Amino acid sequence: MGDFKQYDEDFYQTGYYIDDQGQGGYICDPNYPPEYQEGEGVCDPSMDAAYTGQVPGLAPGTMESTAAGDGFEEELPLLEELGINFDHIWQKTLTVLDPLKPADSSIMNETDLTGPVLFCITLGATLLMAGKSHFGYVYGISAVGCVGMYMLLNLMSMCSVSCGCVASVLGYCLLPMVALSAFAIFYSLQGLLGMFLALLVIGWCSHSASKIFSTTLGLAGQQLLVAYPCALLYGVFALLTVF
Repeated sequence: MGDFKQYDEDFYQTGYYIDDQGQGGYICDPNYPPEYQEGEGVCDPSMDAAYTGQVPGLAPGTMESTAAGDGFEEELPLLEELGINFDHIWQKTLTVLDPLKPADSSIMNETDLTGPVLFCITLGATLLMAGKSHFGYVYGISAVGCVGMYMLLNLMSMCSVSCGCVASVLGYCLLPMVALSAFAIFYSLQGLLGMFLALLVIGWCSHSASKIFSTTLGLAGQQLLVAYPCALLYGVFALLTVF
């Protein structure tokens, strides 16, 4: 016990109590060793000033104006950020549906896969409604056809074309084939009328695709050369639709 009392008497008293915590955490005890009080801001009374909420070096009102300018009003629409333009989709659809309408190269020379994916899904759905489950064939033939046309057009044209642009044009020109597949739900195409409609749709799709490719890539006088491989591609889709 004697050692404990001696230790308690030798213990340094700082004058710091629990009740003094609300007054700040600065070391301002005159009995505290001076070597621990050296340094800037240790006993600076100005540090006890009330916090004003202002960031040093920033003019008042700057944060409010910045926060007001970063609102949702200045953000782009979600469809525009995703690259989905319904006006361009409608213009491309009208170009395909009207074989006599000239193609706009500014609209066609872009990678837009919204319409092609939608038309491929619709074609597979209409074939399924006719009792033919050919989703895998539709996707596989589309991929192989896009790669083949991409290689062929890059060999024929002086300017390069992207694979996405080729897939976009071939997908949009698939729309007449989707209409033929929808007609096959109610009427069998395994006859003379079905063969005639299939040939008509093949010519329609290949003419629209070759028109767009020749206009976009500047292949003047070579539309028939581009239309032949397109007709082969759409002929495979016609075989899936008829049989």
